[in-house]
Amino acid sequence: MVAVTRLDKQLMYLNPDHIIFIEETPDTVITLFNGNRYIVVDRAAAIISRIVAFRAKISRRAAGRSAKKYLGRVRSGQFHHSAVTMPDESFSDHQSKQNHIPLHGRYY
Repeated sequence: MVAVTRLDKQLMYLNPDHIIFIEETPDTVITLFNGNRYIVVDRAAAIISRIVAFRAKISRRAAGRSAKKYLGRVRSGQFHHSAVTMPDESFSDHQSKQNHIPLHGRYY
């Protein structure tokens, strides 16, 4: 969102994706795609530089290598893996013991 100031000194935030064009007559007029027009105190060059800074910040966050640590967390201890090797026992004994092995590390 980009901050602009209306003529009555109210601060307003606009979504730069909704802006169609900005005209600079004696007053700066911002037209949105839905037809709304806003007269603001800020100059067009200042608004455009805010839009560029806003989009650059989004691009830096999206492409940055400094991802949140919780997103890259390794889930190594979450599941319980067990290898059952019983060459002496028959298939039915092996199958009955395998049914008692939990699928996850937590017992429900």
